Amino acid sequence: MNVGNPVKTQSVVVYTATEDSREAGLSLGDQIAAQLEGTPPDAVILFVSPKYDAAELVACVVDRCGAKIIIGCSSAGEFTSDTHGDGRACAIAIRSSSLQFAVGIGRGISSDRRKAAEDMVRGFRCGEEGSNEYCSALILTDALAGHADELIEELTLKTGGSHQFFGGGAGDDANFKRTQVFVGKELASDAAVALEIISEKPIGIGVRHGWSPATAPMRVTESRGAVLVSLNASPILDVFREHAETTNQKFDQADPMPFFLHNILGIETGDGYKLRVPLAVNPDGSVLCAAEIPQGAAVCIMSTDVASAKEAAANATRAALDQLNGHQPGVALFFDCVATRLRMGREFGDELEALKEVLGETQFAGCNTYGQVARTTGQFNGFHNCTAVVCVLPA
Repeated sequence: MNVGNPVKTQSVVVYTATEDSREAGLSLGDQIAAQLEGTPPDAVILFVSPKYDAAELVACVVDRCGAKIIIGCSSAGEFTSDTHGDGRACAIAIRSSSLQFAVGIGRGISSDRRKAAEDMVRGFRCGEEGSNEYCSALILTDALAGHADELIEELTLKTGGSHQFFGGGAGDDANFKRTQVFVGKELASDAAVALEIISEKPIGIGVRHGWSPATAPMRVTESRGAVLVSLNASPILDVFREHAETTNQKFDQADPMPFFLHNILGIETGDGYKLRVPLAVNPDGSVLCAAEIPQGAAVCIMSTDVASAKEAAANATRAALDQLNGHQPGVALFFDCVATRLRMGREFGDELEALKEVLGETQFAGCNTYGQVARTTGQFNGFHNCTAVVCVLPA
């Protein structure tokens, strides 16, 4: 940031663990209003535990702080620079003369990604104000509806490749039953929402996962969307059993999640691995994963440790800051997988500490998601699992 230039963007990060939905919404709204000295924020980004009545909470936030735009989702763990855990709600509120915002919602993503993407970007304004601007969009999707990779491709086509994308899949505390996204007071499942952010300065997005191959590549010989049947013509359960025996791990078909959380799948992309978390064993012996695995793809079983996860988060943050091209950071958003939190337990706090160490005084907020969205130059692109995604907005 050039010396003498005034700060054009004011950001505040707030949170609450209050049990009652109405009281939680009023608390968040009052904190925002107080810190912005009564001036309505241009945009509020909100992450809400499924324990709350999201409609009531969101309405109270809007009414209390007068937000011009509010966007968010249900989550599977919430965090800020000052707190982390589940059963919370947190928000970033932004007032700015150098950032411009627009929102959109697309419904029915399970049946028509093209139309959903079209609806999401209909109000986007990138390119209207001139050529010297940087365009990004926060994408929050109901990952339980599936097809998130295809949705990101459609969004890229609809925007002509002009936008960076970041975000994640809404959560419900690892129950995997029902998730919601919202714009304003409108809440929906089987839907995705977008917050366009147009900036006079660069917006930084960093993407890292810290996992490495633990096996040789194997070909996906049968899959059905997010259901994996066989690798190298061997039933997937046989592949997992053999890997567990080779690495002295326990694989219990009746309780596979402890194994799955430490042995996820990596799809070879040519410049890295796109991660997929196995979620459950189906009655026919196939395995349900958190997102699609294309038939014919090459995959490895992947491994990681706490130190690698922490370093991945730190490196993603450094990459995001580097993209600001010397401008001062204003506020950061962070998304990581619910599987990461479940695998790391209390040590997930180490990952958040890594962000704090790199960001310094810059505040952040975010949530654990059912998959992460990232599309940016020179990094992993598309829809991911167990991947740290950091967006840093300039001050």
